[in-house]
Amino acid sequence: MAPLAPILLQASGQPAADIMPWIPLLGIVAVFWFLLIRPQQKQAQKQKQMIAALRKGDQVITQAGLFGKVFSISDKEVVLEIAAGTKVRWLKSQIAGVEKPAEEGGADAGKKE
Repeated sequence: MAPLAPILLQASGQPAADIMPWIPLLGIVAVFWFLLIRPQQKQAQKQKQMIAALRKGDQVITQAGLFGKVFSISDKEVVLEIAAGTKVRWLKSQIAGVEKPAEEGGADAGKKE
């Protein structure tokens, strides 16, 4: 029993002392969660909602900085009209933001140039 005495004494030690080295690590993980991971998840969710809400006639800007009007939408891509009669296909995931949402009752209803 004598060879096991140090192990038994160590096992009956203070349990609170075992958790003390982990507290700073847990604090760092919490800081990273609230400052980096959580805001990034919220931003990704807003991007998904914005892409899901795209409609024909919306004025959008792409990740590359190209402005255009949504001409048509499919599951994975969107066709943008970047000039009169000029249409280009883009992945939906490459739409950075909506400049002006399409107006109800038509994209250019009531506009005079």
